[in-house]
Amino acid sequence: MIQEKKLVEEVSGWLRVYDDGSVDRTWTGPPEVKFMAEPVSPHEQFIDGIATRDVTIDQNSGLRARIYLPEEENPKFPIILHFPGGGFCISQADWFMYYQFYTRLAKSIPAIVVSVYLRLAPENKLPAACDDGYAALLWLKSLSKGESNEPWLNTHGHFNRVFLIGDSSGGNIVHEVAKRSGFIDLNPLRLAGAIPIHPGFVRAQRSKSELEQPQSPFLTLDMVDKFLALALPNGCTKDHPITCPMGSFAPPIDTLNLPPLMYCVAEKDLIKDTEMEYYELLKKANKDVELFHSTEMGHSFYLNKIAIDTDPVTAAQTSKLIEGIKVFINKH
Repeated sequence: MIQEKKLVEEVSGWLRVYDDGSVDRTWTGPPEVKFMAEPVSPHEQFIDGIATRDVTIDQNSGLRARIYLPEEENPKFPIILHFPGGGFCISQADWFMYYQFYTRLAKSIPAIVVSVYLRLAPENKLPAACDDGYAALLWLKSLSKGESNEPWLNTHGHFNRVFLIGDSSGGNIVHEVAKRSGFIDLNPLRLAGAIPIHPGFVRAQRSKSELEQPQSPFLTLDMVDKFLALALPNGCTKDHPITCPMGSFAPPIDTLNLPPLMYCVAEKDLIKDTEMEYYELLKKANKDVELFHSTEMGHSFYLNKIAIDTDPVTAAQTSKLIEGIKVFINKH
């Protein structure tokens, strides 16, 4: 008799984990938003000013990335290395929500965006996703040295102007990769800046904003708790250095060699208090950081294409965020 597998964990329509270790990431929430989590095929021909292709970074591990190339006539573009969010448990570089934002960003700056297909938890617990982000930076370094070749990047990329960017838990990876890069010689590549957007910095104890701010489709307390419980190494709490770089288990911020930061927060973000705690530590440590604050907005609002298309305030705040990133990159 075949024994039916049992559901052991479910997260807000995004993910189900079974007792045999299998994971189902089929979207089971409202069908009208399903399109935002569906893959967009790469297109090497230019569509609306952007071409995309998927490349393998590491033949041994199978690590891949998606590249966005602007059509603009420019000898060299800055390179933005992107880490998707999703609580380390869901989302891929080819999802529509990232495609709609990062095609627009690549075209607006203009810049080449390299978005990494990160390994996901619970199959690959942390620090797996951070290791993948760091491996992608080292791959860019190998391209800059001529040790390997990717035609779009080697022809059009400006390796002296490489930036890290990450959404939500991708912002945690930005911190982790920037931290690690401070201990090595990246030459001839230069890490010119880092842009954590609404990073998933939390503590084991609930913050005031977690208790008081409205929950959003992109972040609920259930998602924070369950995703991180699945992602963190066994026995660890949210006070782990990857999720709480401002905590006692993490190296002091003032000991880290970090690039200039554009630190993005949203007024109605559920985890704003702990995000701001990290920012205050950066300021106290005299790090080069500028705060970008989106008023009236919640967590990862700019990835919500429905809100961008239907709400003028969300549309305006998304445009301001893109313009802010453009100004920061052009400055560095």
